[in-house]
Amino acid sequence: MHRIFQNFIDLLASADSAADFAQAMTVAATGLELSCFAYLALPSEVQSKPRLISTYPEKWTSHYLRSRYELVDPVITQALQTAEPFQWGIDIQPNRRSAVQQQLLDEAAEFGIRVGFTVPIHDGHGPVAALTFAAAKHSHAFEIFTHTQSRLLQLMAMYFHAHVRRKLTSEHRIAGVLLSPRELECLEWASQGKSAWEIGCILGISRNTVAYYLENAKEKLGVRTVVQAATLLAAASKRKQN
Repeated sequence: MHRIFQNFIDLLASADSAADFAQAMTVAATGLELSCFAYLALPSEVQSKPRLISTYPEKWTSHYLRSRYELVDPVITQALQTAEPFQWGIDIQPNRRSAVQQQLLDEAAEFGIRVGFTVPIHDGHGPVAALTFAAAKHSHAFEIFTHTQSRLLQLMAMYFHAHVRRKLTSEHRIAGVLLSPRELECLEWASQGKSAWEIGCILGISRNTVAYYLENAKEKLGVRTVVQAATLLAAASKRKQN
């Protein structure tokens, strides 16, 4: 398990494209004996398309995005309401779904997506995202593994999301100030209470390098402390959500 996770972190660190990230998660999921996955990050503006990285059948994902199903998807709806991972299935609590939501799940089932385990990602720095591992049928092994390893999968989801946002987002501005991807990433982890040493472990860089990026971020933002910089970051994120 440790080897799979470390390899996953290494692949994320070297990933530069959506295809690279898909490969990193595919390798990890295969090692954990999980089948297909889908990472969906909601856009800052409703009229924009979400970011989707997945191994679901392309015919299904194209239809999903074209139909704007993220607006009615019961899995995404639940992910918006909770930060805790959850299991779901086409036959679980059908009476709580609208006709449109049931139609969505019925269509997904035709592509082998009938049950799943979803990790909501609420990082406080933008719209909600979610990482889902799905399967074609109910499996006791799948249910037990996702239940017992939910924290590991949640950690993987957070790392995946952080790296995707850093590498695939074109600009990183706070209060009109442009930060480098590394400066923003270090500041985001620091705002979550992580020490320079912990951030270095997460990102695979030294503690001194983390301190360097944080100093640069503070200087660019015109503040004296990391707490003040984190406050500006939180305010910028709140404006994006409104």
